[in-house]
Amino acid sequence: MYGDDETVRRILTERGDTWAVVGLSNNRDRAAFRVASVLQHFGKRVVPVHPKAETVHGEQGYASLSAVPFPVDVVDVFVNSSLAGRVADDAVAAGARAVWFQLGVIDEAAYDRTRAAGLDMVMDRCPAIEIPRLG
Repeated sequence: MYGDDETVRRILTERGDTWAVVGLSNNRDRAAFRVASVLQHFGKRVVPVHPKAETVHGEQGYASLSAVPFPVDVVDVFVNSSLAGRVADDAVAAGARAVWFQLGVIDEAAYDRTRAAGLDMVMDRCPAIEIPRLG
């Protein structure tokens, strides 16, 4: 398992309230749309990061993580595993405090690099499942 319950709890409660959701668009059929809604329900500010830079759930979108003009605390990654490592590296460069790879997003080398850079990291889990589970 990549990210124990203590790490998950820390990210959800202590690592900050601004979450950049990479892969979030207005497509209601995508998991990112639903998970972002859950994060907002639990008080997180959701920042959409998607090439379309759409406003989603009332929040201005940005085409890339580097285009976000303010600090983000957690980078939640909804992209193909082959692209996830680059997003994790961008999160480190942006000064994020944590990276979260969603269910099915797996890149062990990116996990190791992100942890070595001092960030909390969770991989192949979903905050919409973990928030209610961990209270």
